[in-house]
Amino acid sequence: MSNKVVLVTGMSGAGKSTAMRVLEDMGYYTIDNYPVSLVDNLVELIESTNDIRYKFVALATSANDFAQFVKGLKSDNITLDVLYLDANDNVLLHRYKSTRRIHPFLLSNVCNTLEDAITYERNLFAKNINNAFVTIDTSFLSEKEFRNKIEQFFSRSKLPTFSISFISFGYKYGVPMDADLMFDVRFLPNPYWDLNLRTFSGNDENVYNYVMDKPETKEFIKHLISFTDYAFEQYKNEGKNHFTVAIGCTGGQHRSVTITNFLYDYYKDKYNCYKEHRDEREWITNVK
Repeated sequence: MSNKVVLVTGMSGAGKSTAMRVLEDMGYYTIDNYPVSLVDNLVELIESTNDIRYKFVALATSANDFAQFVKGLKSDNITLDVLYLDANDNVLLHRYKSTRRIHPFLLSNVCNTLEDAITYERNLFAKNINNAFVTIDTSFLSEKEFRNKIEQFFSRSKLPTFSISFISFGYKYGVPMDADLMFDVRFLPNPYWDLNLRTFSGNDENVYNYVMDKPETKEFIKHLISFTDYAFEQYKNEGKNHFTVAIGCTGGQHRSVTITNFLYDYYKDKYNCYKEHRDEREWITNVK
C-alpha cells in the first residue's frame, strides 16, 4: 500500500486551517508551512520511514509554492490528492474584515489593498488548478457541512474511487464555484406558480411528479442522461477522483431539487454519489 498525501491549498480565507484540523482529527499527520525547497527530503522520509504517521499525511501550502509541491510529491510510492478550497471574493473580503486578519500578500507587500491581494492570488492559482483536484467552495458552508465534505472525500478507510456530488441551487443566491458541470433548468415548467405546490420542494412527491411528468422534462432527461453517461466515464478514465454537477433554477427549491434527486437516484448504484440541496432551506425561510 502506497503512502497517501493530501495537499491542501486554495484561496487565503477559504478554510485551509479548518481543513487541516479536520484531517488531523481523521488521523492524518498534518504539516503546515513546510519549506518547498525541502520537498525532496520530505518525499524520501515518507517513502523510507517506518513511522506509521507518514502513511497518511496532510500538507498545507500557499499559491506561491503549490505548483512546486505538486511536481515534487509525484512518486510511484505516494498517492497524491489535491484539495483546493475556494470562496467567492465577497465572502473572502467579509471574512478578512470580520476577523481582522491580514492577507499574506499584504504582509509580504506584494499588493496594497485586500481586493488586489485576492485578485492576485486567484490569478496565481488559475495557472495551475485542473479538474483532477477535489474542489470545495466554502462560501455557503457551515463548519459542520465543510467537515462532512472532507470526511466524504478523504476517509482513510476509503479506496480511491470516482465519486459525484449533485448539488441543487438557486441562481438568485449565486452559482456554486466548485461545480465542474452546471445545468440551468429554469426553462422547465415551474411548480412555484401553482399555489398548491409553492411551499413544497422537489423532495416532496407532489412537486417531484409535477416536474418529472412534463413533456419538456422527459425530453430534457433523455438528452441529459445521454451526455452525462458519456462524460462521467471519460472523466473516470482520465483519472479524476471527484466530479461536481450543479443543477440550478430560480430559487433552488422545485425544479433543481427534483432533477438533482433524479440524477442521484439514477447514478447512486453505479458511482459513489452525494447530493446536496444548497438553497432549499434558504428559500423556505423566506416564504411568506
